[in-house]
Amino acid sequence: LHYGTIMGSRACVKMAAAAWSTVFLYAVLHTANTFSIPLCQGNTVDQFFCEISQILKLSCSDSYLREVGVIVVSICLGFGCFLFIVVSYVQIFTAVLRIPSEQGRHKAFSMCLPHLAVVSLFVSTGMFAYLKPPSLSSPAVDLVVAVLYSVVPPAVNPLIYSMRNKELKDAVNKLIQLVLFQQQ
Repeated sequence: LHYGTIMGSRACVKMAAAAWSTVFLYAVLHTANTFSIPLCQGNTVDQFFCEISQILKLSCSDSYLREVGVIVVSICLGFGCFLFIVVSYVQIFTAVLRIPSEQGRHKAFSMCLPHLAVVSLFVSTGMFAYLKPPSLSSPAVDLVVAVLYSVVPPAVNPLIYSMRNKELKDAVNKLIQLVLFQQQ
């Protein structure tokens, strides 16, 4: 895949700077929008996450134009990120399919597919959280969805990347065997 050749330190710095600056501007947009909303139903949110949708429920002003503006910006950024991910994975999969050995293709796919599963979980639950109709909204559903897209992917990522490590695999196998033999 020539990862070391393509992904030099300069490319990594450029991508990190682009991601951080975009996220910073996006966070400033949300923060400014949130702090400019007058709250008239108290300041208690029904979740342990301070979600924007939960704060908007406390607002006593008509926030329709604000919501539409934020949604349009969010959709544009989300679509741009989604498009970047899709194009990247198409390029990765075409490169992997050109690998002549079956073992090499299997190794490359075993690295890519778990990451793709985590990205899919994050994107699908995030879309459900923000694009679901209000009729499906309940505190329990909102909490489960918020945990699924904000806690699970970051928690699973280190496991996915470290499972490539042979020592960790051996330690997990020993732990499983130890637990199984203690139960018998």
